[in-house]
Amino acid sequence: MMEEQKLAAPVDPLLEPQSEPAATSADPIEPIDQPSTPAPAPVSAAVEKFKSCRWRATPEDGEFCTHRDVLPFAGKEGFVAESWCPDCAFYKLRRTPKKRERLDFTY
Repeated sequence: MMEEQKLAAPVDPLLEPQSEPAATSADPIEPIDQPSTPAPAPVSAAVEKFKSCRWRATPEDGEFCTHRDVLPFAGKEGFVAESWCPDCAFYKLRRTPKKRERLDFTY
C-alpha cells in the first residue's frame, strides 16, 4: 500500500480545475454585465413636422427648409426645426402621389 501512495503524483491545488457549486433556487442570480445601449432620444413635434414637410430638402442636400421665405433667414447650415417648424405657415404635408387608374382613353 505504501508503494501505491508513492507512485501517485502530488496534486497542486492551483493547477487543478475547480468545480463550481451548483446554483440553487435560493442563490441570487447576478445579472451579466452587458453594455447598455442608450434609448433613442424622443423626437419633438417640430422635428416630426419638419420630416413630413414638403419644403424639406432631400437628405442628400442636407437638413434644411427650401421654402423661398424661410431659406434666406434660416439658411442651409445649422437649421433648427424647433425654431421654425412648430407654427410654420408654409407647412404642407409631403404625400406620395397615388397611382391613377388606367383608363382607355384614346385621343
